[in-house]
Amino acid sequence: MRRRAVLGGIGASVTAGCDAPARLAPLPPALRATASLQGFPAGAHLVLDGTDDQLLGRMALSALRREIAYAEKTGAKELGAAAFLAISGGGENGAYGAGLLTGWSALGTRPEFKAVTGVSTGALIAPFAFLGPAHDKELERFYTTIGKKHVMVSRGLISAVLGESFYDSTPLLNLIRSVLTPEVVAAIAREHTDKGRLLCVATTNLDVPVGVLWDIGLIASTGHENAAGLIARILLASASIPGAFPPVMINVEAGGRQYQEMHVDGGTVAQVVFYPASFTGDDLVPPKPAEAARLRRAVVDRQRSIYVIRNSRPGADLEMVDRSMLTIAGRALSTLISTQGVGDLYQLYVTAQRDHIDYNVSCIPESFAEKLREPFDTTYMNKLYQVGRAAIVSGTAWSKYPPGYNPAPLRQVRSTAAGR
Repeated sequence: MRRRAVLGGIGASVTAGCDAPARLAPLPPALRATASLQGFPAGAHLVLDGTDDQLLGRMALSALRREIAYAEKTGAKELGAAAFLAISGGGENGAYGAGLLTGWSALGTRPEFKAVTGVSTGALIAPFAFLGPAHDKELERFYTTIGKKHVMVSRGLISAVLGESFYDSTPLLNLIRSVLTPEVVAAIAREHTDKGRLLCVATTNLDVPVGVLWDIGLIASTGHENAAGLIARILLASASIPGAFPPVMINVEAGGRQYQEMHVDGGTVAQVVFYPASFTGDDLVPPKPAEAARLRRAVVDRQRSIYVIRNSRPGADLEMVDRSMLTIAGRALSTLISTQGVGDLYQLYVTAQRDHIDYNVSCIPESFAEKLREPFDTTYMNKLYQVGRAAIVSGTAWSKYPPGYNPAPLRQVRSTAAGR
């Protein structure tokens, strides 16, 4: 977290006034509803500021209809319990979430998630988590064998000063492409189309700026020849720390003109996402009253649980901060990101309580005190991977409350002094 903030701060300070790579104009907000996304459905992405809640409602209803149709096809009279998974950012700390998921598989109790969302490193974990235990070996390899050289290449100080980032993220893009095989993309498409399951990741459109949720399953299901390429770029964008990695430019067309959106790390807006707190049942109104009762049972009356993996430790370590501008700014920004992440957990908790969803959150234990020697240190990641496995196997992984929350209510204090 501190590394992210320092790099972002340095990038902001040294690139001001320097020449930057050329780009097309950003898409005007007034044209967003009619814009074409490189030949993919317009509903493949939506903004998370509340303005696209009805679009999100249509996405959810469509998924429910596919899920109901699948249940009828397989002979199920009613839908079973629904489990959702939201995975946060955290860079190399994603090894914790990877270990937790594979350990959960080993227990034999890991559910098939109705929906999986991921941010930053969570976006890289999300496809593996979505496809289930059959892909645990790939998930383990991803977070225990890759190192810095597999993720980034230094551009050098001069190139960084004159460019848009300190590192070239081409190695990470190639790594993502290597796991998005035609078989994997086809498997994601089948789960989306046949069962109505949802796989979504979040980026930040820095031009607006706003969080953006991408329907990866919908993109995969189109059969478009560039589906795998677009998914790879979206996953890269979600993990592209501003200042450290270059942004990912997404081409869009509207009114016969070409535009570009600048997408970066989804954690810039939120460290973990599920659905906006503004989203309510009013956005799930079906067009046909006849199916309202069935859909209500599918949405409200079924048992629902949300599992949140926070790839970070609560709190922070003591560190003497040098009296220099960059060090002070870096420490302050890393603190802001950390507290924002905890705030996201509280927002999810409130939303889950409102919508009667069982809430479960897992964070890296405070007892884990290993230090990074360098970004994506494989020794560090292997140890953290085992911590995640141990937490789920021992039954200590999940908490019903966000960090620091005490569910005991504050009661009236009564004095024991005489006459009071």
